[in-house]
Amino acid sequence: MERNSKKSSGMKEKESFHVIHKVPSGDTPYVRAKHAQLVQKDPEAAIVLFWKAINAGDRVDSALKDMAVVMKQVDRTEEAIEAIKSFRGRCSKQAQESLDNVLIDLYKKCGKVDEQIALLKQKLRLIFQGEVFNGKPTKTARSHGKKFQVSVKQETSRILGNLGWAYMQKTNYMAAEVVYRKAQMIDPDANKACNLGLCLIKQARYDEARSVLEDVLLGKLPGSDDIKSRNRAEELLLELESRQPPPLDLPGLNLEDDFVEGLERLMNEWAPSRSKRLPIFEEISAFRDQLAC
Repeated sequence: MERNSKKSSGMKEKESFHVIHKVPSGDTPYVRAKHAQLVQKDPEAAIVLFWKAINAGDRVDSALKDMAVVMKQVDRTEEAIEAIKSFRGRCSKQAQESLDNVLIDLYKKCGKVDEQIALLKQKLRLIFQGEVFNGKPTKTARSHGKKFQVSVKQETSRILGNLGWAYMQKTNYMAAEVVYRKAQMIDPDANKACNLGLCLIKQARYDEARSVLEDVLLGKLPGSDDIKSRNRAEELLLELESRQPPPLDLPGLNLEDDFVEGLERLMNEWAPSRSKRLPIFEEISAFRDQLAC
């Protein structure tokens, strides 16, 4: 009886270990690779074992994706790209979408912007053809260990946002603007609004940019309460103000002190009864030639 109790206790401890460390149980190449990755924190050993899992046909979908992620972490990005291209044919149809997402991150990491744009456009074509999420309206995604549902609409907006950012890396701000506007029409958020504002600033369309960024600060968009988005909107507004030239119809602004004093003296000669405080310069055109002196 006691032996059974100890055996049961040992099994529970083993199960809790796998739950805590989020590693599968067993002794296959894939399981050993995950143990090296998550428990031993040895990425190079994990990569070797992931290769063994792929060659042995052991959970190839997960092994290829996980290996590419680990390779990215240790700056072996080019190898990860080649691995996905070479072995994705061994993976199931259901795994192709997540492999594309990993590939996009890898392209972004190593600056392959053209490849990133091509793959993002391909993903958008799949959406238009109704083939995204393997034909389902939603999919289950993970973030920070939590599961949540993503709709086709949200996925479309996310891909458009990534495409807009890729165009910005190529300084094609007009294309980026078009893409960001479409993304905002589908599923607006504060982060994409900030990127749209930056596109408009780069095109010297300051009034439009100000309107977009102020919507973030006024809390009109989802995600406006995120401190990072608010800070970025404020920074972009400051950049906008530094780029924008002073209005031409307000000649009393940003003038040198000696110029203002000379103008005061001239105004007092012509209208001695005036207050010494400068009014709006409604008569400035009448004495433009004298100012030139």
